[in-house]
Amino acid sequence: MSRTAAILLAAGSSRRMAGTVADKILAPLAGKAVFAHSAATFYRSGVVDFFVVTYRDQRQMVELSSYAPTPTLFVPGGAERQDSVAAALAELPDDVKYVFIHDCARPLVRAEQLVALHKIVRREDAVVLAHRVTDTIKEHHGEGMLRTLNRDQLWAMETPQVFSRDLICRAYAKAAEKKKRLTDDAAAVELLKHPVALLENPHPNPKLTTPQDLAYAEFLLRELPAES
Repeated sequence: MSRTAAILLAAGSSRRMAGTVADKILAPLAGKAVFAHSAATFYRSGVVDFFVVTYRDQRQMVELSSYAPTPTLFVPGGAERQDSVAAALAELPDDVKYVFIHDCARPLVRAEQLVALHKIVRREDAVVLAHRVTDTIKEHHGEGMLRTLNRDQLWAMETPQVFSRDLICRAYAKAAEKKKRLTDDAAAVELLKHPVALLENPHPNPKLTTPQDLAYAEFLLRELPAES
């Protein structure tokens, strides 16, 4: 019987927190650690059978272990996000067929979205949680020249991003072969020219990058309606 795994990325450096918190993944948010929000949501969704958590150092791993669902495998993270993902993919059990990849710096993902993503990946092999771009986006060229992009075709990528295990492993192998720097996992799949489905997210799912982001997420968790 095939299983579904979730790779929970927690090994980031938190550099842009400017010293406000030592580790944003363990920072307190609405009464519990940032990591605990994602971990609890994945567990509650019921779609994941196995967890892999990438960690920064031994001290962080010990703290993360108190919030991690079971069964969980802890894998040391790499210098870059894509190194952490590649290390986690290499440790997946053989019976894993589908893989969620989630930045734990996005603690507001909802359980019903995980269920929907799981349904889509079994049909499409690749799906990403995303939202439409509403700002006017311009491309800047030399000498101040601008080009307006068609925002009807623009989407901002979020996580989780979900793939068949075979597809994402082949995609990361291709990225390594081409020495590509990746900012998300869908970029690796693009190298294989494989289509990626999008699940539109109507709810805020911000990535915690600066101290202001923590305050915003706190507001969202305390003031916005709870998930259904």
